[in-house]
Amino acid sequence: MFGPQIPTVTVPEISDQTYLLDVREDDEWAAGHAPGAHHLPMMELPARLAEVPTDRDVAVICRSGGRSAQVVAYLLRNGWEQVSNVAGGMGDWAAAGRPVVGSDGQPGRVL
Repeated sequence: MFGPQIPTVTVPEISDQTYLLDVREDDEWAAGHAPGAHHLPMMELPARLAEVPTDRDVAVICRSGGRSAQVVAYLLRNGWEQVSNVAGGMGDWAAAGRPVVGSDGQPGRVL
């Protein structure tokens, strides 16, 4: 009735080998993001699809999981198979004690 189920991954399930794709806006990214994450704002995705790997696990993250779920659905429709939505987004990332850094390299915060 609502279309295909969106694959989801929890923060503890994300390994160092996972490609973490942060789809938040520039100001959110600058305030605080996961070290090693790759920034690609949601609205830029269609023009930059080639930047998202197809040969490894991709976990898509936003602030709380809404935008990233939309991106996962879009990627699935466009041929990606190893893609999941990060449940709870950056809020859960920070709550789990995972590091958050600002663009200046200092400790960051989630907007």
